[in-house]
Amino acid sequence: MKITFLGATRTVTGSKYLLELGEKKILIDCGLFQGHRELQDRNWAKFPIEPYQIDAVILTHAHLDHSGYLPLLVKQGFTGPIFSTPGTKDLCAILLPDSGRIQEEDAYFANKHGYSKHKPALPLYTEEDAQKVMPQFETVSFEDSHTLFEGCHFEFSRAAHILGSSFVRLTYQGSSIVFSGDIGRAHDPIMREPSVIEYADYLVMESTYGDRLHAKEAPQEQLAKIINETAERGGSVLIPAFAVGRSQSVLYHIAQLKEKKKIPDLPVYLDSPMAESVTDIYTRYLKEHCLEKHYCIQLGKEVNYVNSIEESKKLDASTFPSIIISASGMATGGRVLHHLKAMAPNYRNTVLFTGYQAEGTLGDHLVQGDRKVKIHGEMISVQAKIAVMSNLSAHADYEEILQWLGHFKEAPKRVFITHGSDNSARALGAKIEEHLGWKSQVPDYLESVELGS
Repeated sequence: MKITFLGATRTVTGSKYLLELGEKKILIDCGLFQGHRELQDRNWAKFPIEPYQIDAVILTHAHLDHSGYLPLLVKQGFTGPIFSTPGTKDLCAILLPDSGRIQEEDAYFANKHGYSKHKPALPLYTEEDAQKVMPQFETVSFEDSHTLFEGCHFEFSRAAHILGSSFVRLTYQGSSIVFSGDIGRAHDPIMREPSVIEYADYLVMESTYGDRLHAKEAPQEQLAKIINETAERGGSVLIPAFAVGRSQSVLYHIAQLKEKKKIPDLPVYLDSPMAESVTDIYTRYLKEHCLEKHYCIQLGKEVNYVNSIEESKKLDASTFPSIIISASGMATGGRVLHHLKAMAPNYRNTVLFTGYQAEGTLGDHLVQGDRKVKIHGEMISVQAKIAVMSNLSAHADYEEILQWLGHFKEAPKRVFITHGSDNSARALGAKIEEHLGWKSQVPDYLESVELGS
């Protein structure tokens, strides 16, 4: 058994792990790279192996840094099955075409205004490319063992990060390896707790928040303070948020605050063509979260869905205070860039980040305090208040990760720490050694490791 790390090494994006099991090649996750130009260029480079040689893909969840490369993989010749939970398949059916559509829109806008160095600017893939992926999906329910081939099987366990998110445990000739994907939080108000894993010979472990703890302040109190202070200035709150998971969490807390009359009854807009469909999916997977069906339906009624580009433009022209939630969560593309161009120069407004910002993304530059940022080739002055809420994160922090690891009955033979910056990966490794006595390794991009039986 050999593993090659094709992504998520010393970065939180581009998750891809190639397992070679005898003559078989299995890809765990198939994500896009985001952030620095060097990382984004990997999306355009030739794939490290010929896609037609891959026998199957297994997805931990639907977020684009774990699934967003699939349209390219298929376009380049991959014809095998894509295994996922039912929830992950349903979300990918929305997220992947939306990703293609956004890339087409961004390329069109770049060509129209001439700010791209590429002539012409092209999308990485199109909406049509993404739609062609879906027939290759095969679903496997949580805790059901699925045989890949003789001597090899895998199962999904609930990771509680977003709907359908899972830990993947693969067993080959009696030896097991677990991929954590993204680990959810044990006391999330929406998602149910992550499943307990007790044994694995090898562990590939995420480390997004491996060097920090989430704020202990109650998220609703912090959110109420930000909204109220912004409303008092006569401004609006712009929340760049992932359309899957984070948007629904933010909507939940806003609805709670309105119900308790702790914030003014400002209009709330969810500016994403796919967001309404994503929210509807919550009513189909009630066993994965803590919200009752009637509350899921109520959440959908209390938000104004913005579908067309014309509707989105009207939001920027309005002077009435509001709350706008728009993808992407790291401000790497899509409609949120247009909102930022319109709202960032006004000191009355607040831009609120509720999730991790990968190094080199526009979101990272704003969080780091840059007062001028480039959007669509223009330098934009940042006068709006930039706020950050880590306690809304759907990723476990290092303390929560250690608690999850504490359920293991014995130490894995090897622990590989991925999906985190170099600092966070090394910090988590030090914490694991200090608290559990386990040795760990932070792999390099394209590094291969032979795993004993």
